[in-house]
Amino acid sequence: MTQLPISHRDRHCGASYSERIRCKDIEMWPLLTLVSPELRSKISLVYTFGQAATEIIFTTLNDNVYCMGTNTSGCLGVGDNVSSLEPRCIDAFSGMKIINIAAGSGPHVLILTDEGEVYSWGHNSYMQLGNGGTAPSLRPSLLTRNIPQKVIQMACGSHHSMVLTVDGEVFAWGYNNCGQIGSGSTSNQGSPRKVTACIGNKRIIHISCGQTASMAVTESGEVYSWGYNGNGQLGVGNNVNQTNPCRIAALQGVVITQVACGYAHALALTDDGQVFGWGANSYGQLGSGNKANTVTPLQVATNAGRVITIAASHYSHSSAALNQNGQVWMWGQLKQQSTPDPKLTLFTNLNSVFSNFSSPPISWKPLLVCSEAEPSVQQSVSSAFNDEATADLKISVDGKLINVHKALLKIRCDYFRRMFQSHWDESSQDVIEINGYSYPVVYSFLRWLYTDHVELPPEDAIGLLDLATSYCESGLKLQCQKQIKEGINEQNAAQLYAAAIKYQAEELQEFCFRFCLNHLTQIVQTESFQLLDKDIMYNFIKESAKKGAFRR
Repeated sequence: MTQLPISHRDRHCGASYSERIRCKDIEMWPLLTLVSPELRSKISLVYTFGQAATEIIFTTLNDNVYCMGTNTSGCLGVGDNVSSLEPRCIDAFSGMKIINIAAGSGPHVLILTDEGEVYSWGHNSYMQLGNGGTAPSLRPSLLTRNIPQKVIQMACGSHHSMVLTVDGEVFAWGYNNCGQIGSGSTSNQGSPRKVTACIGNKRIIHISCGQTASMAVTESGEVYSWGYNGNGQLGVGNNVNQTNPCRIAALQGVVITQVACGYAHALALTDDGQVFGWGANSYGQLGSGNKANTVTPLQVATNAGRVITIAASHYSHSSAALNQNGQVWMWGQLKQQSTPDPKLTLFTNLNSVFSNFSSPPISWKPLLVCSEAEPSVQQSVSSAFNDEATADLKISVDGKLINVHKALLKIRCDYFRRMFQSHWDESSQDVIEINGYSYPVVYSFLRWLYTDHVELPPEDAIGLLDLATSYCESGLKLQCQKQIKEGINEQNAAQLYAAAIKYQAEELQEFCFRFCLNHLTQIVQTESFQLLDKDIMYNFIKESAKKGAFRR
């Protein structure tokens, strides 16, 4: 039996994560059933929009962009107002990589490219296209020449638009009858204008738009809202419209990472997975268990566990959440029924809630499609993991065996490839031993090689992060960091912070430090903080002081 050393730190690779569905599952949007099987198999990104969900835009693997539907206000971007049940190509985007799509109620459409450029077209009676006029545009036009930095996020209200730049600045334009542009007035805004009042000197990390309201989350976890407030959807404690951003004071004491605006309600997600809601609630869209409106945030969806993503759309009164266990919960107006208590679903993605239960059945956000045959290569490889019938190698950890395939290990892992090439005797070795890591950690590592998925509690993910660092698996390292972020809490935060330092995960270290700083009073009283290495504890206290943690 050969024992594996743990060394080699010379390989770097990238990884990304997105909510995905299989190609066959795009039939949740009926228009796509009319697309030819050949073209459907190439769909990459899909987005359904419009007040009756009768328009759809999708991209393909070869970076073409297609549209179908009623083409209200020329929102398909093909140069005319002609409806079509056949896919039509938007030639302006040929060869461009589209990473996001958003739409208003007119509808007007925004598209974001991987270069950070924004294009707009469609309905424009309220200047929501940002081109300075009010005439509808039948073709895409570049908008970001008026925005000085690369755009990383977009949001559309019913007739206004917002973008977030890489520098954390917010620009808004369009309909402004209630102050939703944040300009201090109620005059419509014909071109992108930086929102400066109250948030001009703050770095924004997230934006969202309701029907006629806007929201932004700062780097420190504060939430600012502005615009229409007739239903209390701004969360500021009254029903008065705000023409400038106003901080939601009731959220002081929690750190918000994401907001989601519905038609007239809003949800906020904290860094430890709690959900708060406020605004209109006649359909139970807050998830509070009743149908009473509230003008200040209250904790909701408490039965959904630790939530990692919240979802709502300015088109509807529906709400949804994804928790860290992969469960999808929904509440609000579902199939025209009021549902104030969050319901657990069998869905695997949030878009399924909106396509199946929302009115209209729009996309919550664009969805990545994984084109595949049945069974796919990925499915076949995944099912082969730890399959004794087909395996030709066993990994021994703590006396337990894991069945694997040498060819796949060589394909997927540079460390195994080098090891097999250098000193592996295939004629005599059918078991290798891995020491220095627990069985759950090694099992999860090998399973990741087969499936690209990590399923471990954050404390065990630390060990997997160590292994990923030792084996130079940068992609696995990123997934471990994601797992740790989604599972961090007051009891384990100090331990995770120390682990991030040990394994030189700088971005994770900053995340854990910020979490500890935001929950400092509770964390310094935990056992994991008391057990910190003295140097780490000293440096943490020093950096916390620099951030103003101990000011009177």
